[in-house]
Amino acid sequence: MSLLVINWNLDPVFFSVFGFDVRYYGILFAFAFVVSYWVFTKMYKYEGIKVTEIDTLAFYVGIGVVVGARLGHVLFYQPEYYFSHPWHILNIREGGLASHGAAIGILLALWLYSRKHKRPFIWLLDRIALAVPIAGMFVRLGNLMNSEIYGHVTNLPWGFVFRRAGETLPKHPTQIYEALAYLFIFFVLYWLHFKKNYAFKKPGAQFGVFLILLFMARFLIEFIKNDQVGFEQAMALNMGQLLSIPFILLGIGFIIYSNKYAKPYPLPQDSKRK
Repeated sequence: MSLLVINWNLDPVFFSVFGFDVRYYGILFAFAFVVSYWVFTKMYKYEGIKVTEIDTLAFYVGIGVVVGARLGHVLFYQPEYYFSHPWHILNIREGGLASHGAAIGILLALWLYSRKHKRPFIWLLDRIALAVPIAGMFVRLGNLMNSEIYGHVTNLPWGFVFRRAGETLPKHPTQIYEALAYLFIFFVLYWLHFKKNYAFKKPGAQFGVFLILLFMARFLIEFIKNDQVGFEQAMALNMGQLLSIPFILLGIGFIIYSNKYAKPYPLPQDSKRK
């Protein structure tokens, strides 16, 4: 086994105020919303849309992410425990947020927002696709700070020994793998959106690319990630992989729809001048 490992023993609490712990995870989670807000501001200005709409969108999506992620964990990973202890569902500080549940929560939030502001739902999907990967990167870095959601034993020189989780052997830092994958996906979509006007060619194209890239990355990384709950040990594919497959197929469906049936969006004025 390689001796070049990283002993990871970071205290997840950044600081405490009047007995209340402020954790790195919470800070990074909040920063994910800030960066997503900036991305949407840039997109709305690019298209000549009032940025005041983003406040309502941020509120809807924020509620959708937290509620969806929590209920996703409750329903997909530990339903027996939480149905026996329903008062623990609201205790988010004890951990337990599922990204697939967050994805469903975001979709419902966007649908409500589209009805309020009379924006086509598919138009919103193409734009949320640009904000989600960069937000996901910060959430996975928060998981790293919590010493959670890591991988199998590894001999690679960048293996992490997660001391606070009671580990003594180096493990794959799958939080970093996912964070880097999401950052790469963000740059690809940013280039397509602003440099190639891909989102403005046909509805659903950018969202389809997003779903395929993000959930394919998640599906592949799950092969070296530890199971989150015990029942996954008997499964050929774990819960994260099973939940990723429908999103990948949905992404393929959006690409097919976009190429065969969708009519192109009109280009923003700024894009026409370029």
